[in-house]
Order: sequence, then C-alpha cells, then structure tokens
Amino acid sequence: MRRLLILHTNDLHSHFEMMPKISAYFNQVRRDWPSDQVLTLDIGDHMDRMSPETEGTNAIANVEIMNATGYDAMVLGNNEGLTFTPDFLRSVFIENARFPVLGSNIYERATHLTPSWLLPSLTIEKSGLKIGIIGVTAAYPAYYELLGWDVTDPYEAVKTLTEQLRPHTDLIVVMSHLGLPMDRRLAEGIEGIDVILGGHTHHVLEEPLLISGTYLAAAGKFGQYAGHIELAYDPAQRRIAQFQSRVVPMTADSEDDSSVAALLDRFRIAGAAALDEEVAQLREPLRLDWYGESPLGNLLAAGIRRWTSADIGLVNSGQLLQGLKEGRLTRGRLLDICPGPINPCRMLLSGADLLQALEESLLPEFMEKPIRGLGFRGEVLGALSVDGLTVEWDSSRAPYERILAVHVGEELLDLGRDYVVGTIDMFTFGSGYLSLSRGKDVVYMLPEFIRDVLAHEVTDHEAMADSHKARFIDKMSFDSKG
Repeated sequence: MRRLLILHTNDLHSHFEMMPKISAYFNQVRRDWPSDQVLTLDIGDHMDRMSPETEGTNAIANVEIMNATGYDAMVLGNNEGLTFTPDFLRSVFIENARFPVLGSNIYERATHLTPSWLLPSLTIEKSGLKIGIIGVTAAYPAYYELLGWDVTDPYEAVKTLTEQLRPHTDLIVVMSHLGLPMDRRLAEGIEGIDVILGGHTHHVLEEPLLISGTYLAAAGKFGQYAGHIELAYDPAQRRIAQFQSRVVPMTADSEDDSSVAALLDRFRIAGAAALDEEVAQLREPLRLDWYGESPLGNLLAAGIRRWTSADIGLVNSGQLLQGLKEGRLTRGRLLDICPGPINPCRMLLSGADLLQALEESLLPEFMEKPIRGLGFRGEVLGALSVDGLTVEWDSSRAPYERILAVHVGEELLDLGRDYVVGTIDMFTFGSGYLSLSRGKDVVYMLPEFIRDVLAHEVTDHEAMADSHKARFIDKMSFDSKG
C-alpha cells in the first residue's frame, strides 16, 4: 500500500487571523508523516480585497503566507480571477509564489492559450504515486471577457484533462472551485476522477461523499476548518483501498505558527501604511442611513450614474457600512466603509420594474433583509439610494401603494419606457430586488469597484453639495408639518 495525506483549504477570503492556526496544524501533521507523502492544496478564493492586508500589499501578504504554510499548488477562485486584472495576477504570482497556480478552464482571450504563469494541469509525485491535478474555477464569462479572459465549461475541461492524464497517473485529484452541485455532476458523469476537493459554495463535508467511485471533500469557509485526508492506494489493483476524510476545527485555542504570525504582523503594518494614502479632505461629514435617504448614499448613487453615463443611478445603502467624518479621508477608510468587490454596471430597465424596486425599497422587510454572497460585504440590504429621480411618496399608505409620483429629471416616470440605469452588478443576479434583474443590455464595468467611484466623487465639491438634496419627499410628513 502507498499512503498519502492530503491537507486542503478553500475560501479563506483573506481571514488572516486563521492562517497561523492552519499553518501550525499542517506543521503538526507533517511532523508525523514523511514529507514525500504529504500533499497540500488550496481550492481558491484565498484572496479577498476587503482585507487591509490584501488590499494594502497588493495580495503579496496572501502569497507569502501561502509560501510559508507550504502549499504545493492552488487553483484560481473567482475572487482572484475577477477582482484582480490578469496583469496584476501575473506579476504577483510570478514574482512571489513558490507554488504553481492552476487554471484548467481559463485562457487569454487574445490567444486562447493558457498564460505562462498558469498551468492547465500538474503531475506531482508523492509516496511513489503519480498524482494528476486539475484545477477549475466557476465560469462567469460576461465578467471574465471584460478582463481579457476566456473561461470555458469546467465540466468539459475536467473531462478532457482526466482522459489525458489517466493513462499516465495513479490518481486524479480535481481542485474544484465550482460548488457542491457541480462537484456532484463531475463525479457522476466523468469516469476516472479519484478525489474532488471542493470550494466556492462554502460547504463543509465532515465526512467524505462517495459518488460513482469518486470521493468528495470540502472544508467550509474563512479558515474555520482545515481539510485532512488519509488514503491508502493499492498499486497492484490500481485503486484507492482506504479513504478517510475529516475537517479539523480551527478554534481560539488552536496553536499559532509563530513564523506565520510574525509575517502577518509585518504585512498588517505594510498594508496599513499603504492604505494611509489621502484621497480627499472632507469639508463636512457625510451621514449614512441604511433605512432611509442620506447624503453618503446619494453621493454614491450619483457617482454610479455619472460613471456609467446613465439617466438614473441606483444602489442599496447597505453597501456602505458607516458614514464619513469631516477631515482627512484615506484609502483605508474607504475600504472600511465600502469593502465589497462590487462593480458598477449599466442596463436598460423598464419604468414598471423601476417602480416596483422603489416601492419595495420603502418596506422594512426589504431594508432589513440580510444578503449573502455575490460580493456583498455588508449586513442588510438597506434602502435604495437614487440619483436622477425625485420620488414623492406617502408613508401612511399601504405597501406597494406608497409612491405618488416619480420624476425622471423633469418628466413623469413612464412605466412602458426603458431607461438607462447605472447600478451595481449584484442586482443583475436577482439579489435584493428581483425586478432589477430584469434589465436588458447589461454592461459590466471592470475592474473598478464602487469604492473607486466613491473616491472620485468625494473630490467633487459640487457633487458633495448636491448629495444633501432630497430625492425622496414624504408627502405625509410634509403635509403634517403644514
């Protein structure tokens, strides 16, 4: 029997506080195993630009800590592939990574070739076994194309590479940043895969799944667990004879690797220094309200409208976490209040769909709705902040009957007309307001995030002054005041 230990992580999303604990656990296990029997893999989304360490060091912090932890390979997740440009990724990995990066279904759009810094597959020898490794990432073609990538069907990529590698290897391991439903499909439909290590949907498999002869494992999210697999391979029968998989909780009491902790301290200082760059000097504070209109929400909506050359700007106030004080504003402070990797976009939206979203945005069940995924890094959806619109409404009326009139510029909203709307990518996927996902001719604008839009707006004194003008006028409140 040939014995192999696989240590794996996925979807850390720059939770640096967990990385010394993971490294310490991996080191502890490696002390009990011969080094040539241990394979250490990351299944993507290690980097997250909401983290000051990642943003402030241009992700070098992530790569150097992965080096110190001893990873043998990683696959690009969508958080790496979609929040950094290809040139940026090329530079950070070529100059810093001491491990290969896989992208089995991602190609340069101009050449349709795998770039030099990515590998379509990898064969590693451990414990006398030839292990073929495939690494695939979730396909978001509309986004990737804007960054200069072609992303192909991951199922077909895995099928083709498995057929190529199988005759020349003992084991096939797929690093799948695709999500559990797709992992099941790979296992059911493709013969010859031995192990699928999953990610993307943040699922935890405390015990392995065995589907059509393929073992599935996954270790959750944010470094809350480390994945631990022990297997025995029978060379005579060319198959896995024993397979044990578990996830190991990383708790407050878990030991820290002091060398990784020291690296982290250094990168925290470097990141903070880089993010101390001044963006603007604010002459006045910008208040934020998740449950109503506020100047900061208005400023962002106006910025998105101008950035996208639209007639109307829409964004949920929950994208912003705090208001801004007067005085010095830095990149780090903008990251604090607007951490999500959310991109602006432009679309055509009917007046009827716009009106539905506006009505919903006045309801507590929408404002208080918790949102998960799609780049959102806030707590609740919040109200809609708008620009290019004036909304007259009556807070005393029944839900969905509160809006009395909507003016687009000087004209009344036409329910049958399509308007050019600047908004955020999250809405186009149906998150928050379903009617906003019915927009047509959507154009995503990458690589800038909405915090980059905000950074531009806070330097515009006219825009700052305009943000204090009301877009929503409550006629009930107005009338009651006489």
